[in-house]
Amino acid sequence: MGNITLGRYVPLDSLIHRCDPRAKICAMLLMMIAIFFPSGWLGYGILFVIASIVILIAKLSFTFIWKSMKPMLVMMVFLLFINCLVVKEGIPLFALGSFVVYSEGVMQTLYIVVRLLLMIMITTALTATTKPLEMTLGIEDLLKPFSKIGVPSHEIAMLISIALRFIPDLIEETTRIMKAQESRGVDLKEGSFKERVMAILSLIVPLFVSAFQRAEDLANAMEARGYGPQKKRTRYKVLKMKGCDWLLLVASACVLALMVVLSYGV
Repeated sequence: MGNITLGRYVPLDSLIHRCDPRAKICAMLLMMIAIFFPSGWLGYGILFVIASIVILIAKLSFTFIWKSMKPMLVMMVFLLFINCLVVKEGIPLFALGSFVVYSEGVMQTLYIVVRLLLMIMITTALTATTKPLEMTLGIEDLLKPFSKIGVPSHEIAMLISIALRFIPDLIEETTRIMKAQESRGVDLKEGSFKERVMAILSLIVPLFVSAFQRAEDLANAMEARGYGPQKKRTRYKVLKMKGCDWLLLVASACVLALMVVLSYGV
């Protein structure tokens, strides 16, 4: 459980850390759109190199990024198995009993896996280089134009910020409960299917109780400090776009344009 690094801020001094959160969020969205264009292996290779350069500039270790990918390996293997059995296009590679594995099924799965890996790299780089408070301010500013049509920008930004902040807390709480259950003789790794299901239930119930208690404590603390989502608020920190922020946005837009060109073969 401690391998999940999404939502964990890493306090370092780098150019990416100093960028405006609005620029980083917009750059992430542009990169996400670029990932879903069918630009082929050349396009995905370019995106991987760019994501790796961003990680190096942010002074993050690839071990840290790899930890966020490890929990997805089971899902990737599952996707490979399902696609290989369902897709019946391309060249037959080998047979698994009555099922024949085709080349197109393997290629489609590899595309999905590469896209997931790129998405994890980009989102982890964003959350690791942006403080939760700055993330809230950035999302709120980006959603502020939609407030004219009734979209509660501040409430949505606060919910997203709290959700991201709770991810590492819930992981630590899950690890603590697992160790407590194991010390009482509960085996979460071995036993029959029924025994493992019951062991998981003994983990989920106290985790939900702890999560609801944390949420109630947070709500009480916010009320005690006079928090009101509808009240007019002032800011101690005012976000201002700088030259490096505009450069980040332009670079992301250029990457998106390049993926569009590669996908359509222009």
